[in-house]
Amino acid sequence: MKIGIIGSMQFTEKMLEIREQLTALGHNAFVTDLHEAFIGKTDEEKEVIKIHQKNNMDAIREFWDAMQGADAVLVLNLDKRGIANYIGGNTLMEMGFAHVLYQKIFLYHPIPEIPYYKTEIEAMKPVIISEDLSKIA
Repeated sequence: MKIGIIGSMQFTEKMLEIREQLTALGHNAFVTDLHEAFIGKTDEEKEVIKIHQKNNMDAIREFWDAMQGADAVLVLNLDKRGIANYIGGNTLMEMGFAHVLYQKIFLYHPIPEIPYYKTEIEAMKPVIISEDLSKIA
């Protein structure tokens, strides 16, 4: 299965770890081509890089292009900013892209308690894998 790994770029190193695990399970997993700038950076540096990439490198469209032909996305929704299982605005958009492309949506953890868009996430009917990558099929 061809799977895009999405989530906050604060978690870039974890995304790469998950990509390797999915590859070992026989999947073709990928992250954004813009990920390398984030490796080894502090959270503050990553925030600056994210803003630069969104505004100057068309990061949103770059991942849209990468998603074409994929079978699924895995949302790496880890804790961030005091919110358990965080899903930010950009990740929510990428989930919406996957939904309209008829791709499966897998969540690493349960849907976060974010009142502004919890129902939108529920409507996309994601599969919650609770960190068990073998549930991706």
